[in-house]
Amino acid sequence: MRSNLAVSAALVAAFALVVGGVVWLTSDRSETAAGGSDAVVRSDSHRLGPAGDGEVTLVEFLDFECESCLAAYPVVEQLREDYAGQVTFIARYFPVDGHANARNAAVAVEAAAMQGQFEAMYQQMYATQTQWGEQQTPQADLFRAFAVDLGLDMDAYDEAVADPATLERVLADRDDGLALGVQGTPTFFLNGEQLTVGSAAELIAAVDAAVQEQP
Repeated sequence: MRSNLAVSAALVAAFALVVGGVVWLTSDRSETAAGGSDAVVRSDSHRLGPAGDGEVTLVEFLDFECESCLAAYPVVEQLREDYAGQVTFIARYFPVDGHANARNAAVAVEAAAMQGQFEAMYQQMYATQTQWGEQQTPQADLFRAFAVDLGLDMDAYDEAVADPATLERVLADRDDGLALGVQGTPTFFLNGEQLTVGSAAELIAAVDAAVQEQP
């Protein structure tokens, strides 16, 4: 593993504690997946930062209301810093039915993405998850306030949130995940292969190995 990796022991421990507690889908996965696709990355998939100059791609299927995803978030941010220009990072939606605001959050992020602010809203969701997560009442007004803070065109934002096509875009990611065998969040794919990791250290090691294998 590269010596400049700087994930703290506390962060690794926290990730290890929650990764075993991913939120599993309660719906009938087999029926949904039957009509899906096996695409790990699509042309409209959201990239975090610039593309890497190699062939290493890390894809995360995530739920903004998932505590395990929140724990994984700083690990992914550290990987982005350590492998800037070497690894392409992709985020894909996988809202879990058991989370009351998971779809609302993803729709808000997608609406922001239409104005070129995917990453800013993505970061805001994780920065504030402890405020709105696990709430049973809709948090769409709060998410709209985030859009205001980002300086978005609010008429366009409201139109996008209300447009069924925006939710369809979110659920298209989820359906791809189901077809790929994703059962909970976060789930990572490295160069098209699903990873089985039990800690932040294992995720970091897998990415590091993939980078080191590049010519």
